[in-house]
Amino acid sequence: MMNYVWFFLAAVFEIAGCYAFYMWLRLGKSGWWIAPALLSLTLFGLLLTRVEAAYAGRAYAAYGGIYIVTSLLWLAVVERARPMGSDWLGALLCVIGATIIVIGPRLQNS
Repeated sequence: MMNYVWFFLAAVFEIAGCYAFYMWLRLGKSGWWIAPALLSLTLFGLLLTRVEAAYAGRAYAAYGGIYIVTSLLWLAVVERARPMGSDWLGALLCVIGATIIVIGPRLQNS
């Protein structure tokens, strides 16, 4: 269960870091947006290492599903745009896939 917490926190910081660069480069905001972008992306990298997984690639694959859900939450909360039903359905399928990736090795070792 803690893996999902780490995945979610990592996703928030990754999205925030990328969004800060977006603010600077696409929306013409101040270059000062680079500092929080770099800090946020550093925290993202550190948080993702907290995930309990035998292989980094498997952790990153599972992270992708949680990243998608977090992105839709970001869309709704930060950008104030309502995700569509098809967005949530796609996200649900991704979370199911992420869960299979996370628990798969445990099932094979049983």
